[in-house]
Amino acid sequence: MELDVVVTHGAGLDVHKKVIVATVLTPAVHETRSFGTLTPDLLALADWLQACGVTHVAMEATGVYWKPVVNLLEAYPFEAVMVVNPQDIKGMPGRKTDVQDAQWIASLLRIGALKASYIPPRPQRELRELVRYRTSLQQAPGDGSQPDPEGVGRRQRQAELRD
Repeated sequence: MELDVVVTHGAGLDVHKKVIVATVLTPAVHETRSFGTLTPDLLALADWLQACGVTHVAMEATGVYWKPVVNLLEAYPFEAVMVVNPQDIKGMPGRKTDVQDAQWIASLLRIGALKASYIPPRPQRELRELVRYRTSLQQAPGDGSQPDPEGVGRRQRQAELRD
């Protein structure tokens, strides 16, 4: 039994700290390539996806490694760029390598079997980053050193002032 193809021009990305493995599945292209994670590498990835005629991109990433990839791909005319929770697809059998992961993601995208994680709109993401940065500055000891997320430095100064 063959499943219906929902996305004819898709790509699956397995995103890591230092490497992105990308698989393109279109009627004309079935190819997997690896890219670095620096800006020139991300631009090369986006250009390659666009040259292959990709319309939909799905990626699996843990932590924050997906952020620069999504930020850059949003500037390209892809119909959809989605991040998929690794736990939603890890239960699938037979995947042992990053290449197999990227191919599996592309295959699941092709049949419409992926659920996109919520990614706030870019202005909201930028505002969140600013608020987090502001909060880290407010919690900093004030001596130019690193932010103090626990507020220990501030409490120590308050205790010294009381003594």
